[in-house]
Amino acid sequence: MKKFCITETMAETEEEQPDQLLQGSPALQGERVVFTGTLASMTHHKAWEFVEQHGGQAAQHVSRSTTLLVVGEEGWPLEADGSPSVNLSQAQELIQEGTPIRIIKESDWLALIELRDPGVNMDQLYTPAMLTQMLNIPVGTIRRWERQGLIKPVRKIFRLPYFSFQEVASVRRLSQLLESGVHPRELEESLQHLGKVFNEIDAPLSQLTLLSQDAQLLLKDERGLIDPKQGQRVFDFGTEETEVPELAGEEEFEGTIEFTEHLKTPEVKDRSAEEWFQEGCQYLDAGEAKPAIEAFRLSLLGQPDVPETHLHLAEALYLKGNTEGALERYYAAVEWDHDYIEAWTQLGCLHNELGDPEAALQAFEIALQVHPDYPDAHLHTAEVLHQLNRVEEAVPHWKIYLEFDEMGPWADMARQRLEEFEDDDEELTFP
Repeated sequence: MKKFCITETMAETEEEQPDQLLQGSPALQGERVVFTGTLASMTHHKAWEFVEQHGGQAAQHVSRSTTLLVVGEEGWPLEADGSPSVNLSQAQELIQEGTPIRIIKESDWLALIELRDPGVNMDQLYTPAMLTQMLNIPVGTIRRWERQGLIKPVRKIFRLPYFSFQEVASVRRLSQLLESGVHPRELEESLQHLGKVFNEIDAPLSQLTLLSQDAQLLLKDERGLIDPKQGQRVFDFGTEETEVPELAGEEEFEGTIEFTEHLKTPEVKDRSAEEWFQEGCQYLDAGEAKPAIEAFRLSLLGQPDVPETHLHLAEALYLKGNTEGALERYYAAVEWDHDYIEAWTQLGCLHNELGDPEAALQAFEIALQVHPDYPDAHLHTAEVLHQLNRVEEAVPHWKIYLEFDEMGPWADMARQRLEEFEDDDEELTFP
């Protein structure tokens, strides 16, 4: 491969490219391309190489010679202070001055260069476990966002949700900015500014509203303030009231909510099974295993036939260090719903952790019988087979997994395993 370097600026004396390119010309012939925001499909450096391969020139910064600005789709192109990216703002200013710059999304750019590899399919869907690996988000956070309505699965297969990568990445980016101290109103203004370029603005504004409320609300009981997101006490330095930042057009909320029953050790009282379940989820989200376990048990007293409650109780027991207890609760989940593939997969993982790989393979096999295209089960199956030195049996499972994911660390691991197998196979074939 020839050495690739980034063109910082383009010579103003270069000849103008014709408006209409000859048929058969490279897709980016005559284009000066800049990327902004985080790309979901590849690194910026790899994208620059694709630009060169397709007849264009790449630059790091927007200038008057720029003809195409590609906006990455891993979250919104926002700076650390919540403002729109510098390159995007600069391009919009130049467009207003009459410079012919096109602004397109990453997925449209991929279509332009006819890159059809599965690893850059922007319409691909992902399980919670896959997103956990790719975006470094705890699976519990993804589930909480789903319960809150921040993200919605594109489809569900036997209780297993599949999400759009872009939607989850968008929520993660907004959440990170809020947690870093950016005011919701500044983010709202930035999103509205981005909406002038892309029409997809209603969903992120709604997500911002929910996130800002979740991040800023403090609850108060007789012992002081509580952060409901973390389930932890917050020091009250004598301020008279706590303000909750609001979005434009909303009434300002001042003070704290007097709260006496939330986030305490659960006590038996007149609550529904669903209310106890939600209570348990809040404790589990906050990493408080003991009260979560009690809440889920109280929920099951009212409704013992709810598989999701058994699964969440299993997760709380595992968090508490009770692996054997978690195993039994996962079994309870599949007893009530034999097609609960997430529970079967967790059973396989726990069996392997407890030193029984054959039982793990049996659990993964059941999950794949229910849903043959379940990527997580294929990967876990391959890894256990690799652990047992049954690498040839593992190869088809790694390959199937890579049909669904080529972006995250799990995909990198699967590719590495396949490369090692091919190298070993060549050594055996040609000593």
